[in-house]
Amino acid sequence: MASALTDKLSRLVKEMRGQARITETNVQDMLREVRMALLEADVALPVVRDFIARVKEKALGQEVMGSLSPGQALVGIVNRELSHTMGEGISDINLAAQPPAVILMAGLQGAGKTTTTAKLAKHLIEKRKKKVLTASGDVYRPAAIEQLRMVTQQAGAEWFPSTPEQKPVDIARAAIDYARKHFFDVLLVDTAGRLAIDEVLMREIKELHAALDPVETLFVVDAMQGQDAVNTARAFKEALPLTGIILTKLDGDSRGGAALSVRQITGAPIKFAGTSEKLDGLEVFDAERHAGRILGMGDIVALVEQVTAGVDVEAAQRLAAKVKSGAAFDLNDFLGQLQQMKQMGGLSSLLDKLPAQMAAKAGQVDMNKAEKDIKRKEGIIQSMTPLERRKPDLIKATRKRRIAAGAGVHVQEVNRLLNEFEQMQGMMKKMKGAGMMKMMKRMGGMKGMPKMPF
Repeated sequence: MASALTDKLSRLVKEMRGQARITETNVQDMLREVRMALLEADVALPVVRDFIARVKEKALGQEVMGSLSPGQALVGIVNRELSHTMGEGISDINLAAQPPAVILMAGLQGAGKTTTTAKLAKHLIEKRKKKVLTASGDVYRPAAIEQLRMVTQQAGAEWFPSTPEQKPVDIARAAIDYARKHFFDVLLVDTAGRLAIDEVLMREIKELHAALDPVETLFVVDAMQGQDAVNTARAFKEALPLTGIILTKLDGDSRGGAALSVRQITGAPIKFAGTSEKLDGLEVFDAERHAGRILGMGDIVALVEQVTAGVDVEAAQRLAAKVKSGAAFDLNDFLGQLQQMKQMGGLSSLLDKLPAQMAAKAGQVDMNKAEKDIKRKEGIIQSMTPLERRKPDLIKATRKRRIAAGAGVHVQEVNRLLNEFEQMQGMMKKMKGAGMMKMMKRMGGMKGMPKMPF
């Protein structure tokens, strides 16, 4: 949806250049393109009709102010209405309850409920400083119980044991009792899913809801489902008092219609979005920022957050102090810079958050190839001995052959890495003293923000 809407609106902005006013004619042209883009993105037809009507009402007769063209003004209106459709800003998760605050996870099989449960546990532990317990009520798939145990452990939360022989309601009651006795702040209950909505599933989840009385009932939906997401959302809304939505697989090859449709169909706010398969790939959903991404404006705030979250501030400060003292920049330091890139989520993840024009230019570089290149360089340095990393001058022909064989690359690639390292080393020498600190202040950009290490 993002690329389709961006392309169509960019073309309209150019076509409407020089016109002084938004008229019935030019608004119809724009709305036709937007309607097609939304329908192609699998947005539900009632949602599209309502959206188009709101944009038309707000756009007609609007004066074009300042240096804006009619096309730019219309894009602004579309941006505001997209944000309104998806829920206006941020809707925080509600934990205002006598501990444990119970959160029930609902949705169809394959939507990513179990992994999302662990992601949410990690988020609550790291961002909200909560003690979290997870429990699985999916007694129909033994693998689901084991999967939750494994991902819960990876997330740093505690898992409540259950077996396929137990009833989901009994598991839920026992989990609440355990959570109370052991002073847990939050209990996350994963539920069974089906490949399609059925009476047994809905009856069971209603019973679970009645037994748990959760403070949050979150509907987990696959953003790649398209029109099916709307039908599923409507069925769960009729069965349960949904308090929020988590969209998964927003990083996939989805047309994105679910983000617009589900919010309007259920009336429940979108609270989180899954942005990768990793356990830290869950972000608080911000409707305004997501609207900006859809329209190709990028999400610079998310980009800064991702970069600063991935930066090891202590390592950056150590490197700055080392360079300032006059100590040589060695291959261990170079390896550290490569690993920082990986911690930030990779080049393609950063590219997704750039405005469309910048991303298009950056996209001329093969990001997959660039990321493989980083991994290859990492492998080459890790094939060196500790002494070689500290003293790269020792690396001559024989050592190069051994390093290349250890990393599974040609000697030419070892030479290329050493050349790049020498260029970086030369740059660091120039920054000796105050120069390094000035550079880091410039790259940090904001007061209180961690300084970039490269």
